[in-house]
Amino acid sequence: METKDPVDVKSSKKFPLASRLVVLAFSVICGVYIFSICSEQVGVNTHSKLVDVKVFKQQCPPPPVEQWELPYLNYPEPQTFNREECACNPVRLFCIVSMQRSGSGWFETLLNSHMNVSSNGEIFSVVKRRENVSSILLTLDKVYNLDWFTSASKNECSAAVGFKWMLNQGLTRHHEEIVEYFERRNVSVIFLFRRNLLRRMVSVLANIYDKEVKLLNGTHKSHVHSTTEANILAQYRPRLNVTLMISELKLTEETTQKALVYFKNIRHIVLYYEDLLNNRTKIMDVQEFLRVPYRDLQSHQVRIHTAPLSMQIENWEEVQKALNGTPYQKFLYSD
Repeated sequence: METKDPVDVKSSKKFPLASRLVVLAFSVICGVYIFSICSEQVGVNTHSKLVDVKVFKQQCPPPPVEQWELPYLNYPEPQTFNREECACNPVRLFCIVSMQRSGSGWFETLLNSHMNVSSNGEIFSVVKRRENVSSILLTLDKVYNLDWFTSASKNECSAAVGFKWMLNQGLTRHHEEIVEYFERRNVSVIFLFRRNLLRRMVSVLANIYDKEVKLLNGTHKSHVHSTTEANILAQYRPRLNVTLMISELKLTEETTQKALVYFKNIRHIVLYYEDLLNNRTKIMDVQEFLRVPYRDLQSHQVRIHTAPLSMQIENWEEVQKALNGTPYQKFLYSD
């Protein structure tokens, strides 16, 4: 009987074990290599996706405007809501600078009848908002970042956003800091004044009287929306202090001139209430200044004092005598 060599059997059993160890080691090495390559690729892809997302959020198509307009285009990022599909709609910032009883209330309702304009009222009539420069600037930021909510707010797709600011509400007192802010934020200014300062004086005194007496069924109204209410308020004829009248008219003139000087380097337009009433093309000029589409703007407010001044001033003859021969004589008969 044939027998097997024990040496051959032993070597045949060792060979497969050695081969398996070599294969196992090679597999481990390959696995580690492949894993490292995959990890690097995942890291690169993740990084590139983050970069892509960031660029997408900041990118908006170039607006179809002239080169000089670009600095005046703002893209607010409000904290109280998301502009969503309007995020790439540029917003122009403006401020109506005026004085009480100069037609600013009527003018603002005109602007707000435009679907793309939001003018947020006389926000600095509240003393706390103007008690110092810091509070003023914080309020401005809130308005121009679209985080200010009023009945005029059209926040998401507004094309022009602003408010009205009276000269005696901290504007001239802190004009240096406000000019710097307007320059930095590229805010445009709309000056609105009255040509006939005597008519303004009558309106101021009549409004003060109505605050005390409340002629409209115990309710004070600075602006009215019916001819009936306007006629009731117009019945009051104030008596002017002829001793102080000329100095007060002069002070009003000086105040407006100072404002024009303070803000002369800010992009601005100067309007007069009487011109807006008598020449509707002035309304088109305002829309052109704000760079918004032309619309037929309307206001529901009704003028209160429309009669000649001789019928609105109790001591008319005294006023005539005091103003004749002065630079303010022209106010006696002009509208």
